Amino acid sequence: MSNRTEDFDFHLPESLIAQEPARPRESARLLDATVPHTLVDRHVRDLPTLLRRGDLLVANNTAVIRAQLHALRGEARIGITLDQIRPDGTWHVLVRNARRLRVGDTLTFAHSDQTAQVVALEPGGGANLRFSCEGDAFDTFLQTAGALALPPYIHRPNGPTAQDSKDYATIFERYKGAVAAPTAGLHFTPDLLDAVDATGAERCTLTLHVGAGTFLPVRADDIAHHHMHSEHGVISPQTAERINATRAAGGRIIAIGTTTLRLLESAADEHGIVHPFAGETAIFIRPGYRFRAVDVLMTNFHLPRSTLFMLVCAFAGQERAKAVYAHALHTGYRFYSYGDACLLECASSIHAR
Repeated sequence: MSNRTEDFDFHLPESLIAQEPARPRESARLLDATVPHTLVDRHVRDLPTLLRRGDLLVANNTAVIRAQLHALRGEARIGITLDQIRPDGTWHVLVRNARRLRVGDTLTFAHSDQTAQVVALEPGGGANLRFSCEGDAFDTFLQTAGALALPPYIHRPNGPTAQDSKDYATIFERYKGAVAAPTAGLHFTPDLLDAVDATGAERCTLTLHVGAGTFLPVRADDIAHHHMHSEHGVISPQTAERINATRAAGGRIIAIGTTTLRLLESAADEHGIVHPFAGETAIFIRPGYRFRAVDVLMTNFHLPRSTLFMLVCAFAGQERAKAVYAHALHTGYRFYSYGDACLLECASSIHAR
């Protein structure tokens, strides 16, 4: 088990970074690693054939907001990425050109009469802003002044397109608040969900609003020194009850995406019971972690040296995860948000099967 960030590095050719999703979505490739010592090349549309009656698929129903803003403080241009709303109504944001800001400054926005006041500044480019509008008026403001905060590896020299607004949204989305899409959910379509339902497997959702911190690299040489940004999540009592009932009946909990997995693990106690949840989580899952709530994970292929690749190494086992990624690289799987997916079995769980 390694704590060195360099041990989670790998070379990824630029040509394998997906710039747009597969069409139709379920035609994306799916690397099936659920059988020990075996890797099978499939497609996402094959997922129903891998499910069992009594399984429970859990997906993230967060919806992406237009979190990228361009502001002015006098003549200075300030780039802002919304991170998450605070209980007092202010927004935590990541700021480019933060050195030009002072607490108390008022920011303006082109083509809008709304403003934002700088409430607090943090080392490293974080800030708290109070906008002059909230609720529905704030949503309207973002529609006119904001843009999708697409990951930097998706190249859009002229900004996100109208097609991106459709592509970077999941079929599960319900509650606005995410900066980044829970990308494993991007593969699902009505037809695929119908095929899942026909297997006798069941489905439910939870909410984790993915923050801007998801784009931040691990800069520490020792991963134990990395600071995770918190994100807001909600698991309803009804969803928690369904998850626990599934496990009690012998069914598998299948997390659609790392965001779903992180919230489930945040809400599970030492006995693996998932409790209702409404609050913040900054859980950092890395090798050595024993999983309490999830049996199978469907996830896209992640950045080298990222907390998400570290999570995959913890879930599947570090050597298994490296073998999965080596196969994906060798056979041309597409990486990152618009890319392909893999299906992984948990290697380190408190539940013996």
